Amino acid sequence: MELFNVYSLLDMEPVKARGAYLWDRDGVEYLDFYGGHAVISIGHTHPHYVEMISSQLSKIGFYSNAVINTLQRELAQKLGELSSYDDYSLFLCNSGAEANENALKLASFTTGRERVLAMRGAFHGRTSMAVAVTDNPAIQAPVNRTDKVTFTPLNDIEAMRAELRSRDYAAVIVEGIQGVGGIRVASDDFLRAVREECDATGTMMILDEIQSGYGRSGRFFAHQWAGVRPDIISLAKGIGNGFPIGAIMISPAVPARTGMLGTTFGGSHLACAAAIAVADVVRDENLVENARVMGDRIVEAIKDVHGVQDIRGRGLMIGVDLPVSQAEFRKVLMSHHHIMTGYSGKNTLRLLPPLMIGEKEVERFAGAFRATAAEMGM
Repeated sequence: MELFNVYSLLDMEPVKARGAYLWDRDGVEYLDFYGGHAVISIGHTHPHYVEMISSQLSKIGFYSNAVINTLQRELAQKLGELSSYDDYSLFLCNSGAEANENALKLASFTTGRERVLAMRGAFHGRTSMAVAVTDNPAIQAPVNRTDKVTFTPLNDIEAMRAELRSRDYAAVIVEGIQGVGGIRVASDDFLRAVREECDATGTMMILDEIQSGYGRSGRFFAHQWAGVRPDIISLAKGIGNGFPIGAIMISPAVPARTGMLGTTFGGSHLACAAAIAVADVVRDENLVENARVMGDRIVEAIKDVHGVQDIRGRGLMIGVDLPVSQAEFRKVLMSHHHIMTGYSGKNTLRLLPPLMIGEKEVERFAGAFRATAAEMGM
């Protein structure tokens, strides 16, 4: 049997990892400035993380949500403290797509409405409703297509207002920072306007913080720069540092009903142990503040490189627009300088390093970036 060929693979197989570094089968060291799609938050194989998972697995790794699991309550408490949303409720699942699926379902249950307003350039996942609110018809199968979703441009306040006032919507869903869409930041004014319009029209505000959350923006959630409080917040990626876990945080104004949401594997003992370990490290090692400081360092170190057209983002979620193919630029960075990066579109380099990177890693990346730019004639 062969693998179903849906991925374009880099010519590199990591077999060991620690902190912000990876090693391949030949022992070559790579600096990880992508974190496996922004998943690695506290760094690879952090000792506390490894110990928590190993210890939990030696006791019990899984039982269903038909029984009490105090680790879920511990995680909810820690997450509430870290995020300053201690009055919200937590529902645990397995992935970002599943988190958004449940957020949209919950908004529809609560409002009794069926339409959703999403943003141009959005990416929310590949499951049924998550992909329907994703602005990419190429990944929507015929069964996913619906006339119940409308898209307006990110940061276009007037278009958003006009649409919400034209008919009833269950929810507006917006990313704190669009990742796949090119590191496009939802402006503070736009998020405040969405909150105001949702309040005025009885619409629920869903913030997708799957990539932009968990400290990556220099605040725990990117929307907190705007000072708004959404009705539902979806998260995944950094919450588990590589262990599959997703969640939604739900405003106290949203009522719960037994059976309205559910999952087999979500919130397992092992997943909660992993997420608790991540929360401990984020708090104890001041990683939210580190993301802000190191993100500023990266921007400062490369902003004057000749040919760089734009740098966007917040904290350690950075997009760099290049005058050359990002694919070729990334290839040189990896093959010549052993640095892993990501991309958005044809010309945008996407930087999503672990939140624990330091000055040494920033200096190495900046030197390699400058060298690559010179090699490519920028």
